[in-house]
Amino acid sequence: MSSLQGHADSATDLPARHVHVEHVMGTVVSIDLRDCDEEEAASGAGSVVRWLHEVDALFSTYRPDSHISRINRGELSPGHASAEVGWVLRRCEELRQDTGGYFDAWATGSLDPSALVKGWSVQRAADALAARGLTDFCLTAGGDVVSRGSRPGGQPWRIGIQHPKDRGALAGVVLAGDLAVATSGTYERGEHIVDPHTRTPPTGLLSVTVCGPDLGTADAYATAAFAMGRDAADWTLGLDGYEAMTVLDDERVLLTPGFPLADRAEESR
Repeated sequence: MSSLQGHADSATDLPARHVHVEHVMGTVVSIDLRDCDEEEAASGAGSVVRWLHEVDALFSTYRPDSHISRINRGELSPGHASAEVGWVLRRCEELRQDTGGYFDAWATGSLDPSALVKGWSVQRAADALAARGLTDFCLTAGGDVVSRGSRPGGQPWRIGIQHPKDRGALAGVVLAGDLAVATSGTYERGEHIVDPHTRTPPTGLLSVTVCGPDLGTADAYATAAFAMGRDAADWTLGLDGYEAMTVLDDERVLLTPGFPLADRAEESR
């Protein structure tokens, strides 16, 4: 899980900051808006919250009335589901092909597009905030992050990547401007990722973090890479426009050449 590492702002910065925390989609979503008009920020945050609850109503695998649950019970055909569900299912199929079948919404035997839905929905929310003219913000959902612009003083956002074995420690810090960061591992939801080819949990690694321009795609790539086990690091070297950090089960850390990991001096600032 990635996590946004907050820092105290000076008193003069506080009026320009708006923060909202919402429990939705089975996780905690944090909306952190900077250098913004309070009324516009509150309106923007409200629109994000409404959208995410709409997504949860459509895609939740726990709500019996969601479209996904109804599809799994055979009560609704994918072709008669909402336009949003149709788009997500088509994108899931594209990603399945792109990843050699390692990203598969049917990996567990029933339909569960959650590994795309969370990132896709938060990315849509970020795009909507940007369309409102908000330029400096960070959205965090269960640890996956979309950032835009910067913190006060033009400082980059600092996105901490949780250590996969120690919830009180970080495996690293990413310095971000306009960036999406997603991490897959076993510490957020347990062994929920399986290799779709064998239907068994992967072995040989602890976590995979993927960053790039789109959170839905980064989330899906991180899920696919984790499902590959030890082959993940080699596969991520071929990603177009996305970078990755893979933590193996012996705690070795493997980075693609462009992964924006802060050095120790930058981490301490």
